[in-house]
Amino acid sequence: MRATEISLTGLDVEWRRLEVIAENLANANTAAPVKGPVYQELHLISGPRNDFGAMLNRTDAGGKGLDIDTLSGVAVQGIVASSSPPRLVHEPGNPMANSQGFVAYPAIDHAGQMTKMIETSRIYEANIVAMSLAREMYTKALELGRPR
Repeated sequence: MRATEISLTGLDVEWRRLEVIAENLANANTAAPVKGPVYQELHLISGPRNDFGAMLNRTDAGGKGLDIDTLSGVAVQGIVASSSPPRLVHEPGNPMANSQGFVAYPAIDHAGQMTKMIETSRIYEANIVAMSLAREMYTKALELGRPR
């Protein structure tokens, strides 16, 4: 797989991670109905498309070790909900309050989500830079091969 295609898989995963973070932030202050479920914080799980350990341990007939053509980037492995208990806030006047006057809100850490958002955007930017550098290298290689 070429460097630009690998970076594209990284862009796709980080974009999806950003969507999950946005959904968490949008639902952070959503009160649960009295007898209904509370929104659970979501986490995106990502990893290599291929078994990376097997690729590192592979030895071909030439004894080269890792075959660079087998690299295939990353993929979303799944989205899982947090098992954190809800955050209970005493709001007796709220129509969503239980019999003790508590309203259940998702246990979402705003600062933690914002930190993940910044980290995700930086990784996204790094993949864009890697794609640009790969394109420049391909262009230079074509220029070197051009007859003068």
